[in-house]
Amino acid sequence: MALGHEEPAAALTEPRLRLGCQSCGAMLVLEPSLRTTRCPYCAAPSVVERPPTPGVPEPRFALGFSLNHAAAREKVSHWLRSRSRFCRSGIRDAKPGDVHGVYVPAYLYSALATSRFQASIGENYQEQERYTTTENGKTVTRTRTVTRTEWRPLSGQVSGYVADVLVTASNGLHNDELEALEPFDLRGLARYTPALVSGWMAEEPTLTFQACLEKAREEVSGRLLDKLAALMPGDSHRELSHDSHLDWESLDVCLLPVWVLAVRYAQDAEPLRVLVNGQTGEVHGKAPLSVWKVAAAVVVGLLGVLGLWLFLQGGGR
Repeated sequence: MALGHEEPAAALTEPRLRLGCQSCGAMLVLEPSLRTTRCPYCAAPSVVERPPTPGVPEPRFALGFSLNHAAAREKVSHWLRSRSRFCRSGIRDAKPGDVHGVYVPAYLYSALATSRFQASIGENYQEQERYTTTENGKTVTRTRTVTRTEWRPLSGQVSGYVADVLVTASNGLHNDELEALEPFDLRGLARYTPALVSGWMAEEPTLTFQACLEKAREEVSGRLLDKLAALMPGDSHRELSHDSHLDWESLDVCLLPVWVLAVRYAQDAEPLRVLVNGQTGEVHGKAPLSVWKVAAAVVVGLLGVLGLWLFLQGGGR
């Protein structure tokens, strides 16, 4: 089984500056004029210059930004304002001024999948059923139509091409966050050249090729199960399983456009990260709730219920 990817090479040519975040592990690549002292992913100040990392695979494709900085700031600002009032203090009032555009590395996976499957297929049928009931103190017999299911085993084999599977190659952006930003319109992919990311911050792949390959295969397995489920005949199915073999696997590094805001709203908390798909404007983030605000709301609610009960009790005397 041969994988269609290019041999490792330097990801971006000099004189671009390479900075490593000592907090989240992101490896940023940017022009000297964009020099930063904070990581866009975690807002950590521990960002230091690092030498080029040997063996880093060069991107093959890049997807350009469609959303400009002003539009991204507005998306983030609206998202922050729309958070629950039970969120931790400082989140709703956070300023989206430090929104950074980052080309995030991801692996684009495709393969030919051959799946042997087994399942039980259910076919519904109706029949008349007699039953007894009591009406006006008397036992009577009635007839009703019931639906029953006949189960039959089914097995077979299907083949198909699985394409456009994206998995993160970044220590800074987790795979579940990338999935939350999808879909990207991959029809806009262009062959990578350093000029495509000129003026932008980029990140080198920091996850290993093998780890990303395993993650892509895992995601493909779930997709295949969904595809097989859609192919099942009958009225229902159960116990669907498959054994799939992947051929003609291809795994290429591509750069995806993401706007990033890391908000440090408390010294004792991880920064809140808000992400915006730089192509579609989809926003993702997880704003933590304040335990004290939730507890206070519960207490106020209970006191209100108790007050209402005491009022009703007093009014009934």
